[in-house]
Amino acid sequence: MTAPDAALLESYLVRTRWFGGKGRPFEVDDVRTIAEVPAQHGRPSLTVYLITVAYGDEDAGSELYQVPLSGYPDIEERISHAYVGAIEADGDPVHLYDAIHDREAMRIWLDGFISAESAGTAQIDRLRFHRMPGGDPLDDTLVSSPMTGEQSNSSARFDDTAIMKLFRKVSPGINPDIEIHEALTRGGSEYIAQLYGWVEIEVDGQLLQTAMLQEFLATATDGFELAIASVRTLLADPEQRVEDSGGDFAGEAARLGEALAQVHALMRDRFPAGTRGGDTAADLARAMRGRLDEARRSVPGLEAHVPQLHRLYDAVAALDGLEVQRVHGDLHLGQTLRTSHGWRIVDFEGEPGRPFALRSLPDSPWRDVAGMLRSFDYAAAMIEMSWATDADTDDGQALRAERAREWSARAREHFVAAYVAAAASDDVPVDDAGAELTGAHGVLLDAYVADKAVYEVMYEIRNRPTWVSIPLEALERVAGS
Repeated sequence: MTAPDAALLESYLVRTRWFGGKGRPFEVDDVRTIAEVPAQHGRPSLTVYLITVAYGDEDAGSELYQVPLSGYPDIEERISHAYVGAIEADGDPVHLYDAIHDREAMRIWLDGFISAESAGTAQIDRLRFHRMPGGDPLDDTLVSSPMTGEQSNSSARFDDTAIMKLFRKVSPGINPDIEIHEALTRGGSEYIAQLYGWVEIEVDGQLLQTAMLQEFLATATDGFELAIASVRTLLADPEQRVEDSGGDFAGEAARLGEALAQVHALMRDRFPAGTRGGDTAADLARAMRGRLDEARRSVPGLEAHVPQLHRLYDAVAALDGLEVQRVHGDLHLGQTLRTSHGWRIVDFEGEPGRPFALRSLPDSPWRDVAGMLRSFDYAAAMIEMSWATDADTDDGQALRAERAREWSARAREHFVAAYVAAAASDDVPVDDAGAELTGAHGVLLDAYVADKAVYEVMYEIRNRPTWVSIPLEALERVAGS
């Protein structure tokens, strides 16, 4: 089949949620067909394209995107929202649709996973399907429906049985999301969505992992949505103390801290871990200091905190070493799900902008802890900032702001205390309130929180300037501690 031309694909990319180059000058400069399944048994054709997007701004560079398209001889009104455009094949028109939105095309992936159940692997054209051992068989009558809300990838659920994540921006090598989920599933973790299988293909002698199939958590609620609902409940009656309110999140935060500690423990067992020397601590401090010094040139509000933060980074540099292991790498409330059976941690892909090799490097587990602490702050501040009405008095706004800070503080304290207790590390001292770490671990956690907040300052000043007070308040708290 003739590949879509660059102009058609460019107009399609800017309409998607997952394309990361919107707002940047770009062009599609290469389109490759990496898998092609002909139409049969009443199903559409499926062609998987690998698209190279080249950027023309000062950052330049290029990215690879996976674009699977289903093809029909006639317009399909049922998926008109996913229409990409038309091309010709043997003189006849073929109407193309984003395959993740097409339940008939998604049956091809379902067929592949079902075929792999007995032997562990199966192949459809060049797509290789892998299944984890011991899983329940999939029913071939399952019907797919696309999930909403995602951005960097696309997912479709198969009824209430499984969910398939299709990786959009792809890189050669082992995808950390698959690698970590496989290890944690084999290790019996109850704090993740179990991995059922994955899809891969070889392109020019390099491995590309293109999709993964997981357990669908039917009772799950997004962690960030749950947190902001809690804040809303609290701020609806700010006269109440947080701990007396139905909006207190401390218990959930503690249970989430326990879940993260258990996941970290299994990752330590399944992947390389150990102690790195003082030079690693010095390198970490140098990188943090560099990010701060770069940010201060763009954000005058940072300047007041620079001396204290430099002293904090000096304390990191003075550490004898760092305990490192595989970590989540991009942890926040949006990467968690609360089910009827407890918390689940998801999306172990790491920071999407980093190469796989860097995402897979061992790091301090305190990076993940810090990411979650910053997420608690954002949940509280986002609702408090959006609450103001014309009927509000200054006192009412001040009281809500105070309650929002109390909500975040209690969530942070209970999360850290529960994480430390579950980790059961004798060398991690906690004060009587169970809220503050001391010694090297306290230094590291403060430094990672500050480093994350510096990144947030730069992001907010570029994208949401009215929100820059959220990370600046965190830096003031860390610098003053």
